[in-house]
Amino acid sequence: MTSLDISVVVPLFNEEESLPELIEWINRVMNENNFSYEVLFINDGSTDRSWQVIQELGKKYSQVKGISFRRNYGKSAALHVGFRQTSGKVVITMDADLQDSPDEIPELYRMIVEDGYDLVSGWKKKRYDPITKTIPTKLYNGATRMVSGIKLHDFNCGLKSYRSDVVKAIEVYGEMHRYIPVIAKWVGFTKIGEKVVEHRARKYGTTKFGLERFVNGFLDLMTIAFTSKFGKKPMHFFGPLGALFFLMGFVFVLWMGGEAIYTKMFLGNDVKREIVEQPLFYVALVAAIIGMQLFLAGFIGELISRSSTTRNQYALKEKVNLD
Repeated sequence: MTSLDISVVVPLFNEEESLPELIEWINRVMNENNFSYEVLFINDGSTDRSWQVIQELGKKYSQVKGISFRRNYGKSAALHVGFRQTSGKVVITMDADLQDSPDEIPELYRMIVEDGYDLVSGWKKKRYDPITKTIPTKLYNGATRMVSGIKLHDFNCGLKSYRSDVVKAIEVYGEMHRYIPVIAKWVGFTKIGEKVVEHRARKYGTTKFGLERFVNGFLDLMTIAFTSKFGKKPMHFFGPLGALFFLMGFVFVLWMGGEAIYTKMFLGNDVKREIVEQPLFYVALVAAIIGMQLFLAGFIGELISRSSTTRNQYALKEKVNLD
């Protein structure tokens, strides 16, 4: 059983200047609201003094815990490791650059505990970012809303709150931290809310993300959309496509054969070209080959899915008389 009210997970990379100010701010908010808490700093292979600062803060604040990676693995890996170490009944994630305000924590906590949300995502309605970042972000969020059906304005906001069993049930990998609400919905946590939060201008350092994240984000969205629907039944995706292409090739062959027979038997003309000399024959051949390849992809996907160690892992909601 969890004994703390809140676990705050803070992934970071080269944020030595902001960490002392951040922990003082978090500590003040927690004490004002009488929360029992812990702060888990996940040092994602920083090359500055971030880890030394975390060690110093750990001596000053008993609530501070830290994990350091040997190299930079990315935000998703940091969150995944941090989630596994939490012991609070509510988990808050936030960035270490002071652009997320700890003053939002009490309301995010209340929305989980009193309003019954599984996950609450922050919405930085007013942003202090250049237009080269805000416009792609709006396009990305719009595409994610359309694909996932989740009505959030800011999927990638680092400031979020979760019920403890949500973070224990989901797996965040690659660069899937952008799609945690989508992953949570896929697992079965459907009560997802949103709260307008303050976005502060960066005080120290520079952003660690470039424009390439929007390209990667779109590709990750396609991945999560596919795996959420067909991850355990790939043949349901590849099978119909394979059948469609195979049927297309078969229809083309019948068309060419029927045309040749009709021309020779009813028009009394010799067939001017052999079937294999017609361009449509090669279209039919390619369609049949693609159809067969799609079928094979589906069969291979099924074999991989059946041999997976997670093929029968499901998120349970409640149990009665089983513990």
